[in-house]
Amino acid sequence: MNKAKYTEIINQLTDRDLLKNVYMTQFILLIMAFVLHTIVFGWNPPITKIFKYEWTDFIIGIIAGLAVVVMDIWLMNRFSAHYHDDGGVNKRVFQNRHPFHIAFIALIVAFSEELLFRGVIQSNLGLLLSCLLFAIMHYRYLFNPFLFANVVLVSIVIGVLFEVTENLWVTVIMHFLIDFLLGCIIRFNLFQKEISASK
Repeated sequence: MNKAKYTEIINQLTDRDLLKNVYMTQFILLIMAFVLHTIVFGWNPPITKIFKYEWTDFIIGIIAGLAVVVMDIWLMNRFSAHYHDDGGVNKRVFQNRHPFHIAFIALIVAFSEELLFRGVIQSNLGLLLSCLLFAIMHYRYLFNPFLFANVVLVSIVIGVLFEVTENLWVTVIMHFLIDFLLGCIIRFNLFQKEISASK
């Protein structure tokens, strides 16, 4: 599917339909994570080994998430809106949402994507494959080399943090902060340029 066809399909959807698709996608990712984890990989690694309650790890996730948001803001100011254009999907998803709703969306997305891509795929198939699949899943970014490179880089950073800490809460927290803060930036129109969120 080319960009024009994809944009046409997206434009036919209402904002409500787009939001439903976000939730449906995350539900499918959770099902995939469960099936892969239980049937394909035989409960490897045990959930108790990848979800650890270490305060220092939580702080690492917070700092890393804030660092990515600061870098994104810098890039937004440095480059024109064309470089950040995801077809307007993120703007339509976030612009009319209450901050609590944005937080809920960000939490669902962060948990389901990190469980699948880091907790299951990276733990069993390695960092590079998980990063590649994570980037491909963000299909709309494939039409924009700048955004695609951005999501690949962020995915590698998240993956490396998981390798180092062996704690999925670190990546969930980081992913949540990125999506929540950039979603709020869209919601409150804090920048003149169109931006992208939801890594």
